[in-house]
Amino acid sequence: MRPSLRMQAVQSPIIPVVGELIRRHGGTISLGQGVPYWPPPPEALEQIEAFLADPENHKYKLVQGIPPLLRAIEAKLADENGIAVGPASRAVVTAGGNMAFLNAVLAVADVGDEVIQLSPYYFNHEMAVMIAGARPVIVPTDERYQVVVEAIEAAVTPRTRAVVTISPNNPSGAVYGEDSLRRVNDLCRRRGLYHVSDEAYEYFTYGGARHFSPGAVDGAAGHTISLFSLSKAYGMASWRIGYMVVPEQLYLAVRKIQDTNLICPPVICQYAAVGAMRRGADYCRQGLAALIEVRRLILDALAELGHLVTPGPADGAFYILLKVHARLDAMDLVEQLIRRHGVAVIPGTTFGLHDGCYLRIAYGALDSETAAEGIGRLCRGLRAILGG
Repeated sequence: MRPSLRMQAVQSPIIPVVGELIRRHGGTISLGQGVPYWPPPPEALEQIEAFLADPENHKYKLVQGIPPLLRAIEAKLADENGIAVGPASRAVVTAGGNMAFLNAVLAVADVGDEVIQLSPYYFNHEMAVMIAGARPVIVPTDERYQVVVEAIEAAVTPRTRAVVTISPNNPSGAVYGEDSLRRVNDLCRRRGLYHVSDEAYEYFTYGGARHFSPGAVDGAAGHTISLFSLSKAYGMASWRIGYMVVPEQLYLAVRKIQDTNLICPPVICQYAAVGAMRRGADYCRQGLAALIEVRRLILDALAELGHLVTPGPADGAFYILLKVHARLDAMDLVEQLIRRHGVAVIPGTTFGLHDGCYLRIAYGALDSETAAEGIGRLCRGLRAILGG
């Protein structure tokens, strides 16, 4: 008696592992899990009363989502992303961005097919590809964690089914340029591949960086799968609401997958999502002011470590990918930082970074005072461990 060989090959999620270490070492400040510090907007919570007012809401609803939320999503996509839903594409509400990605992989890939992912990759994406019985093909980005389109094209084989991009990026914090994303999208069109574009952090950009949706490109609807989430922008991580835009030819497949796994996204959460989207993106942008200050504080502190580390560009999301200039195992370093210095980060190995020692710092959940204490502990710990 054993689990499937396929599941034994899938990596274990790192967040619960680090979470258990944090629980065993009271007082640890977590720079690990990627969530924003703000709660859902009041408009989201107000919709719960509307949900409860109709007894029919306790029954199953449409697999693809309730009509009021789909209308709000389609209006937002047109106004903010330049993506027109229909007739060549459809919107589908999902139980978070992770379900949207798994839906996409199951809809396009057969067992043994290949899905190109860029390194560093989001670990749940790599896990989903393997759970589906497909093979992740990892293509490196450049030294600034930007797309190298030529490397992607060189990795395409007859078994390739899709190319995945995440911008703004988890874990690197990089924001891919519009030109690069257009070139990836054109490559997918020319080679008969799907472009899976994960845009969960679309509102989280800093300085001159700008988010771009490949689904807005003329002619992209037939081969582009765009993924979005309310978890970050609206502080609704546990509510598990996201959405995806899929080509018309994948709509039936996605509904089959979702009906089997979920039947329909939780309707009470969909009502809350309607309220959140009525409030709009300004709710997130108000919260960004504090994040910008925390980001500056952390980057300034890391700069004082000098030659010991190299921080990534951190132009988007709320992550900083830190290269540690030492021959250390990243997970061993994480454990030392928790046990001896009371601060938690995530090892780069879980994002596919095995050549060198990398740590991902997440700062979205912290106020400035806690962030200052956390980054102080991290810097003191790194100096003590590295001898700097």
